Amino acid sequence: NPGLWGYGPALRRLGNDMGFMSLVVGGTIILYALSLLLSRSGLQSALAPNGEILLALGASGAFPIFGLGRWWTVLTAGWLHANVLHIFFNVLWIRQLAPEIANLYGAGRMVIIYTVAGIFGFTLTSVMGYVVPWIPIFGGAQMTVGASAAIFGLLGALVHHGRRTGSSHIAQSGIQYALMLTVMGLLFQGVDHSAHLGGFIGGYAASMLLDPLKPERIDHLALGLVCLAVTLVALIASFVTAHPALFFP
Repeated sequence: NPGLWGYGPALRRLGNDMGFMSLVVGGTIILYALSLLLSRSGLQSALAPNGEILLALGASGAFPIFGLGRWWTVLTAGWLHANVLHIFFNVLWIRQLAPEIANLYGAGRMVIIYTVAGIFGFTLTSVMGYVVPWIPIFGGAQMTVGASAAIFGLLGALVHHGRRTGSSHIAQSGIQYALMLTVMGLLFQGVDHSAHLGGFIGGYAASMLLDPLKPERIDHLALGLVCLAVTLVALIASFVTAHPALFFP
Protein backbone atom coordinates (compact mmCIF):
# COMPACT_ATOMS: atom_id res chain seq x y z
CA ASN A 1 0.00 0.00 0.00
CA PRO A 2 1.78 3.21 -1.17
CA GLY A 3 0.34 5.29 1.67
CA LEU A 4 0.84 2.58 4.30
CA TRP A 5 -2.93 2.50 4.90
CA GLY A 6 -2.94 6.18 5.79
CA TYR A 7 -0.22 5.99 8.44
CA GLY A 8 2.56 7.33 6.22
CA PRO A 9 2.15 11.01 7.20
CA ALA A 10 2.00 10.08 10.88
CA LEU A 11 5.27 8.16 10.60
CA ARG A 12 6.97 11.09 8.92
CA ARG A 13 5.80 13.40 11.69
CA LEU A 14 7.89 11.36 14.13
CA GLY A 15 10.82 13.39 12.87
CA ASN A 16 13.83 13.11 10.62
CA ASP A 17 14.98 9.88 12.28
CA MET A 18 11.48 8.45 12.99
CA GLY A 19 12.17 8.92 16.67
CA PHE A 20 14.82 6.21 16.48
CA MET A 21 17.62 8.07 18.22
CA SER A 22 15.46 8.81 21.24
CA LEU A 23 14.24 5.21 21.24
CA VAL A 24 17.65 3.57 21.01
CA VAL A 25 19.28 5.93 23.51
CA GLY A 26 16.40 5.66 25.96
CA GLY A 27 16.08 1.91 25.45
CA THR A 28 19.76 1.18 26.03
CA ILE A 29 19.83 3.35 29.15
CA ILE A 30 16.72 1.67 30.56
CA LEU A 31 18.13 -1.81 29.88
CA TYR A 32 21.48 -0.82 31.39
CA ALA A 33 19.74 0.44 34.53
CA LEU A 34 17.67 -2.76 34.65
CA SER A 35 20.79 -4.90 34.33
CA LEU A 36 22.38 -3.02 37.24
CA LEU A 37 19.25 -3.40 39.35
CA LEU A 38 18.98 -7.13 38.68
CA SER A 39 22.69 -7.67 39.38
CA ARG A 40 22.24 -6.73 43.05
CA SER A 41 25.19 -8.11 45.05
CA GLY A 42 26.75 -9.44 41.85
CA LEU A 43 27.42 -5.92 40.60
CA GLN A 44 30.98 -5.57 39.34
CA SER A 45 33.33 -2.60 39.48
CA ALA A 46 32.85 0.42 37.17
CA LEU A 47 29.08 -0.13 37.37
CA ALA A 48 29.39 -3.35 35.38
CA PRO A 49 26.32 -5.63 35.46
CA ASN A 50 26.66 -9.28 36.38
CA GLY A 51 27.51 -11.45 33.37
CA GLU A 52 24.68 -13.88 34.08
CA ILE A 53 22.19 -11.03 34.03
CA LEU A 54 23.52 -9.77 30.70
CA LEU A 55 23.24 -13.31 29.36
CA ALA A 56 19.65 -13.53 30.55
CA LEU A 57 18.71 -10.18 29.02
CA GLY A 58 20.12 -11.07 25.59
CA ALA A 59 23.92 -11.03 25.38
CA SER A 60 25.20 -12.71 22.23
CA GLY A 61 28.38 -14.59 21.34
CA ALA A 62 29.56 -18.14 20.75
CA PHE A 63 28.28 -19.45 24.09
CA PRO A 64 24.72 -18.03 23.98
CA ILE A 65 24.20 -18.94 20.31
CA PHE A 66 25.98 -22.27 19.92
CA GLY A 67 25.98 -23.38 23.54
CA LEU A 68 22.47 -22.35 24.54
CA GLY A 69 20.74 -22.00 21.18
CA ARG A 70 19.76 -18.37 21.82
CA TRP A 71 20.13 -17.38 18.15
CA TRP A 72 17.89 -14.31 18.46
CA THR A 73 20.50 -12.55 20.60
CA VAL A 74 22.11 -11.15 17.43
CA LEU A 75 19.19 -8.69 17.63
CA THR A 76 19.30 -7.96 21.36
CA ALA A 77 22.98 -7.73 22.32
CA GLY A 78 23.36 -4.28 20.76
CA TRP A 79 20.92 -2.86 23.31
CA LEU A 80 22.96 -4.03 26.31
CA HIS A 81 26.22 -2.67 27.73
CA ALA A 82 28.97 -3.99 29.97
CA ASN A 83 29.79 -0.89 32.05
CA VAL A 84 29.15 2.83 32.38
CA LEU A 85 31.96 3.93 30.03
CA HIS A 86 30.79 1.41 27.45
CA ILE A 87 27.29 2.83 27.28
CA PHE A 88 28.48 6.44 27.61
CA PHE A 89 30.71 6.37 24.52
CA ASN A 90 28.30 4.28 22.45
CA VAL A 91 25.43 6.66 23.17
CA LEU A 92 27.63 9.59 22.12
CA TRP A 93 28.41 7.91 18.79
CA ILE A 94 24.77 7.01 18.18
CA ARG A 95 23.71 10.60 18.82
CA GLN A 96 26.33 11.80 16.34
CA LEU A 97 25.92 9.25 13.55
CA ALA A 98 22.24 8.25 13.53
CA PRO A 99 20.91 11.71 12.53
CA GLU A 100 23.56 11.99 9.80
CA ILE A 101 22.68 8.62 8.30
CA ALA A 102 18.98 9.52 8.53
CA ASN A 103 19.72 12.70 6.59
CA LEU A 104 21.55 10.74 3.89
CA TYR A 105 19.33 7.66 3.61
CA GLY A 106 16.07 8.52 5.35
CA ALA A 107 14.75 7.38 8.70
CA GLY A 108 13.47 3.97 7.65
CA ARG A 109 16.62 2.97 5.83
CA MET A 110 18.77 4.16 8.72
CA VAL A 111 16.90 1.82 11.10
CA ILE A 112 17.28 -1.04 8.63
CA ILE A 113 21.03 -0.42 8.29
CA TYR A 114 21.43 -0.22 12.06
CA THR A 115 19.56 -3.49 12.60
CA VAL A 116 21.27 -5.41 9.78
CA ALA A 117 24.70 -4.23 10.94
CA GLY A 118 24.05 -5.50 14.44
CA ILE A 119 22.95 -8.88 13.10
CA PHE A 120 26.05 -9.17 10.90
CA GLY A 121 28.37 -8.06 13.68
CA PHE A 122 27.12 -10.45 16.35
CA THR A 123 26.81 -13.31 13.89
CA LEU A 124 30.43 -12.93 12.77
CA THR A 125 31.87 -12.66 16.28
CA SER A 126 29.81 -15.65 17.44
CA VAL A 127 30.97 -17.80 14.53
CA MET A 128 34.59 -16.72 14.98
CA GLY A 129 34.38 -17.37 18.71
CA TYR A 130 33.03 -20.85 18.04
CA VAL A 131 35.28 -21.88 15.14
CA VAL A 132 38.60 -20.04 15.59
CA PRO A 133 38.65 -18.47 19.08
CA TRP A 134 42.45 -18.72 19.16
CA ILE A 135 42.99 -16.10 16.41
CA PRO A 136 44.45 -12.86 17.87
CA ILE A 137 42.21 -9.76 17.82
CA PHE A 138 39.59 -11.26 15.48
CA GLY A 139 39.02 -14.49 17.39
CA GLY A 140 35.44 -13.57 18.18
CA ALA A 141 33.75 -13.53 21.57
CA GLN A 142 32.22 -16.14 23.86
CA MET A 143 29.80 -13.51 25.18
CA THR A 144 29.42 -9.97 23.91
CA VAL A 145 27.18 -6.90 24.18
CA GLY A 146 27.18 -3.31 22.96
CA ALA A 147 25.93 -1.00 20.23
CA SER A 148 29.33 -0.61 18.61
CA ALA A 149 28.67 -3.29 15.97
CA ALA A 150 25.71 -1.26 14.71
CA ILE A 151 27.73 1.96 15.06
CA PHE A 152 30.37 0.51 12.73
CA GLY A 153 27.49 -0.37 10.42
CA LEU A 154 26.51 3.30 10.28
CA LEU A 155 30.12 4.10 9.40
CA GLY A 156 30.01 1.48 6.65
CA ALA A 157 26.87 3.12 5.26
CA LEU A 158 28.64 6.49 5.41
CA VAL A 159 31.55 5.12 3.38
CA HIS A 160 29.26 3.56 0.78
CA HIS A 161 27.22 6.75 0.44
CA GLY A 162 30.39 8.72 -0.26
CA ARG A 163 31.56 6.26 -2.88
CA ARG A 164 28.13 5.89 -4.49
CA THR A 165 27.54 9.62 -4.74
CA GLY A 166 31.14 10.56 -5.55
CA SER A 167 31.64 12.49 -2.31
CA SER A 168 35.19 11.64 -1.29
CA HIS A 169 34.83 13.79 1.84
CA ILE A 170 31.97 11.67 3.21
CA ALA A 171 33.72 8.40 2.34
CA GLN A 172 36.98 9.52 3.93
CA SER A 173 35.15 10.69 7.06
CA GLY A 174 33.58 7.25 7.49
CA ILE A 175 36.90 5.47 6.98
CA GLN A 176 38.75 7.82 9.34
CA TYR A 177 36.16 7.38 12.08
CA ALA A 178 36.28 3.58 11.68
CA LEU A 179 40.08 3.52 11.81
CA MET A 180 40.16 5.84 14.81
CA LEU A 181 37.72 3.68 16.75
CA THR A 182 39.65 0.54 15.78
CA VAL A 183 42.96 1.98 16.97
CA MET A 184 41.35 3.16 20.20
CA GLY A 185 39.89 -0.31 20.66
CA LEU A 186 43.34 -1.86 20.45
CA LEU A 187 44.32 0.10 23.55
CA PHE A 188 41.66 -1.56 25.71
CA GLN A 189 40.95 -5.13 26.69
CA GLY A 190 37.66 -6.81 25.92
CA VAL A 191 36.91 -4.90 22.70
CA ASP A 192 35.05 -7.09 20.21
CA HIS A 193 36.82 -6.34 16.93
CA SER A 194 35.06 -9.17 15.09
CA ALA A 195 31.68 -7.61 15.89
CA HIS A 196 32.98 -4.25 14.66
CA LEU A 197 34.19 -5.78 11.40
CA GLY A 198 30.94 -7.65 10.87
CA GLY A 199 28.93 -4.55 11.66
CA PHE A 200 30.87 -2.47 9.14
CA ILE A 201 30.39 -5.12 6.45
CA GLY A 202 26.69 -5.44 7.28
CA GLY A 203 26.11 -1.69 7.18
CA TYR A 204 27.98 -1.34 3.90
CA ALA A 205 26.09 -4.26 2.32
CA ALA A 206 22.70 -3.00 3.50
CA SER A 207 23.40 0.47 2.13
CA MET A 208 24.34 -1.08 -1.23
CA LEU A 209 20.97 -2.82 -1.41
CA LEU A 210 19.10 0.30 -0.31
CA ASP A 211 21.00 2.57 -2.77
CA PRO A 212 21.33 6.15 -1.44
CA LEU A 213 20.86 7.57 -4.95
CA LYS A 214 17.23 6.45 -4.90
CA PRO A 215 14.65 8.21 -2.70
CA GLU A 216 13.35 6.54 0.41
CA ARG A 217 10.00 4.83 -0.04
CA ILE A 218 7.18 4.40 2.43
CA ASP A 219 7.86 0.66 2.56
CA HIS A 220 11.33 1.46 3.93
CA LEU A 221 9.62 3.16 6.86
CA ALA A 222 7.39 0.14 7.31
CA LEU A 223 10.37 -2.24 7.21
CA GLY A 224 12.19 -0.04 9.72
CA LEU A 225 9.24 -0.42 12.10
CA VAL A 226 9.30 -4.18 11.51
CA CYS A 227 12.99 -4.22 12.49
CA LEU A 228 12.15 -2.46 15.77
CA ALA A 229 9.19 -4.76 16.43
CA VAL A 230 11.25 -7.91 15.82
CA THR A 231 13.99 -6.59 18.11
CA LEU A 232 11.41 -6.01 20.85
CA VAL A 233 10.12 -9.57 20.45
CA ALA A 234 13.70 -10.85 20.70
CA LEU A 235 14.26 -8.89 23.92
CA ILE A 236 11.08 -10.35 25.38
CA ALA A 237 12.16 -13.84 24.28
CA SER A 238 15.48 -13.43 26.11
CA PHE A 239 13.73 -12.42 29.31
CA VAL A 240 11.08 -15.12 29.10
CA THR A 241 13.50 -17.97 28.35
CA ALA A 242 16.05 -17.00 31.01
CA HIS A 243 16.25 -19.09 34.15
CA PRO A 244 13.89 -17.56 36.78
CA ALA A 245 16.55 -17.91 39.48
CA LEU A 246 18.58 -15.19 37.79
CA PHE A 247 15.84 -12.68 38.46
CA PHE A 248 14.27 -14.15 41.57
CA PRO A 249 17.05 -15.85 43.59
